Amino acid sequence: MERDTQQVEIIKREIVYRGFFQLERYTLRHRLYAGGMSGSLVRELLERGHAAAVLPYDPVRDEVILIEQFRIGALDLPEGAWVREIVAGIIEPGETAEDVVTREAREEAGCVIERLEFISRYLVSPGGSSEQITLYCGKVDSSRGGGLFGIAAEHEDIRATAVPSARAMELLSKGGIQSATPIIALQWLAANRERLREEWGAGS
Repeated sequence: MERDTQQVEIIKREIVYRGFFQLERYTLRHRLYAGGMSGSLVRELLERGHAAAVLPYDPVRDEVILIEQFRIGALDLPEGAWVREIVAGIIEPGETAEDVVTREAREEAGCVIERLEFISRYLVSPGGSSEQITLYCGKVDSSRGGGLFGIAAEHEDIRATAVPSARAMELLSKGGIQSATPIIALQWLAANRERLREEWGAGS
């Protein structure tokens, strides 16, 4: 279906909640594949801005840096609410995605990004959220990463750990990583690891 200005008709838009996130309610109609327009629909949309994330990877030591922190969305998981993730942050006005992952790598994992490779840009949950994540793999020296991090004023409590890539893949295959972003990043690394080790090896 080609895009045009008549695809969606916004009948009404209202903000129903504004807090840590913003919830909007839309009344709309949209174009149908078979032709014509749908009936009037009501949909809620979670607005939280867009984010950028990076998988820090050391091609010499063949290690990734994973972080763990408390996540309210994981509160009911049998494993507990502390989730294995990768470095990520919200893109603020005037920032690029590259700016965000470079800054967040220092703040959340204590590592310096030497090179970046774009992986993907994807919608997190388009059925109810507008959020997009721009995802990268970043070359780092993992011997300088790891430890406890986080900005106290933002109530961050983050543990960063350098993990052999083989161990990270084992965690992935056994369900030890349950957040979508690190799953996507590690699957990408599995397909590109040998190339990165050649291109990003010592002295590159």
